[in-house]
Amino acid sequence: MIIGKKEFDLESNCYIMGILNFTPDSFSDGGKFNNIDSALEHVEQMINEGVDIVDIGGESTRPDYIKISDDEEISRIVPVIEAVKQRFDIPVSLDTYKYKVAEAGIQAGTDLINDIWGLKYDNGQMAQLIAEKKLPCCLMHNRNNQNYNCFMDDIISDMKQSVNIALKAGIRKKNIILDIGVGFAKSYENNLEAINCIDCFRKSLGYPILLGTSRKSVIGLTLDLPSNQRVEGTIATSVIGVMKGVSMVRVHDVKENARAVKMALAIMKGYLNGRNSY
Repeated sequence: MIIGKKEFDLESNCYIMGILNFTPDSFSDGGKFNNIDSALEHVEQMINEGVDIVDIGGESTRPDYIKISDDEEISRIVPVIEAVKQRFDIPVSLDTYKYKVAEAGIQAGTDLINDIWGLKYDNGQMAQLIAEKKLPCCLMHNRNNQNYNCFMDDIISDMKQSVNIALKAGIRKKNIILDIGVGFAKSYENNLEAINCIDCFRKSLGYPILLGTSRKSVIGLTLDLPSNQRVEGTIATSVIGVMKGVSMVRVHDVKENARAVKMALAIMKGYLNGRNSY
């Protein structure tokens, strides 16, 4: 997959997506990078620590988040996208489910759209925009309730709907990444199952998978720790994700997760290469 100017080998590698929340109310780092200078410093730090793509968001999507207008979200994300693209040679993802925000973000230099509603928020306008611009996208599992009959079967069915919307709009199959949606419309037990069964999710749908667990409540509830003390728990989920075949992990703590992912890949590839040589 080509994202920006970079080619991503999503079949045999796992990449690091670094989170840049340009918001005052993110659950983990709200307000910390909410000005251009601090945002650019953080991007530079993430690049030095091994990030492969930077994911910029202008609206918090934590539980019980306050929805903001398109115009306010655009006013937040456009200046930071432009600044990052002017200063750094790094692919930029935009975390939004609103097509007007995506349109403004693409004009500012966005290379990938990360949609937490899997193209289901509007009447197909986001899908049409992504197809028209020939951009890659990440489609996340989400729904308005937790009424599952058979959890994994249901989320796979839900994601097939998102994929069908994408393909019908003209988004190319090679430009689609899927996200199982840890922390969205799922109970604590559902989130654990989603992480554990992500290989089934990947094989059933046949697309590269992004895993986003960084500092989320499933880690906090398991370890009884606040959001700023969940790095080890996040690393554990990242390594499990690598072992189950995910192509990208979305994280706050780039250095630690990049090192863990690199080590996990080295073990897996070295073992497979050695085994295949007999």
